[in-house]
Amino acid sequence: MKTIDVLGQPCPIPVIKAKKALGQGDVEAVTVKVDNIVAVQNLEKMARGYGYDFSYQEVSSGLFDVLIVKSGAAAPAVEEERSEQGEVRPSAAPERMVVVIGKDGMGAGSDELGKILVKGFIYSLTELKTPPESILFLNSGVFLTAEGSNAIDDLKRLEAAGTNILSCGTCINYFELQGKLAVGSVADMYGITEKMARASNTISI
Repeated sequence: MKTIDVLGQPCPIPVIKAKKALGQGDVEAVTVKVDNIVAVQNLEKMARGYGYDFSYQEVSSGLFDVLIVKSGAAAPAVEEERSEQGEVRPSAAPERMVVVIGKDGMGAGSDELGKILVKGFIYSLTELKTPPESILFLNSGVFLTAEGSNAIDDLKRLEAAGTNILSCGTCINYFELQGKLAVGSVADMYGITEKMARASNTISI
């Protein structure tokens, strides 16, 4: 049994850490400590999706212990595909995904919540099996690549994994962020347009 303490950590960290732990061959069960019912519900969706056993208890007001057990789990997905005759075929090549981030928050409504969500989104990108080919930052999105951003560490992880981190030069000048770029490099609009045009899959937020 492995215990994962993610108290105070926002979505999607509890799910990602639980999934990673359960992916280890010698781990048959995990207890995940969380401090909100939404995290409990998200962990349940992940567990049910993999065919794992799931239960939880509220150990004190607002604090939960979630138990996920591999017992009865479906076999994990394999990387090869098989034809009807049983012939092994390689998986399809990953798409060239480009992510466009046009503001320093995500969604509409609360600016504070939007900043939390975009931080979680960028963190989630670091956990993808195939990271984006490029992440393009436009308008106020360039604040996420500048000094003081809470997304810098995650963006540096993505850059180390081969993702191009590109910030719009016009936007950097407009917000007077010259010399304050903490990760990635500056790109002009033509270079940004080329990246988007070559992408086989584009996500824009």
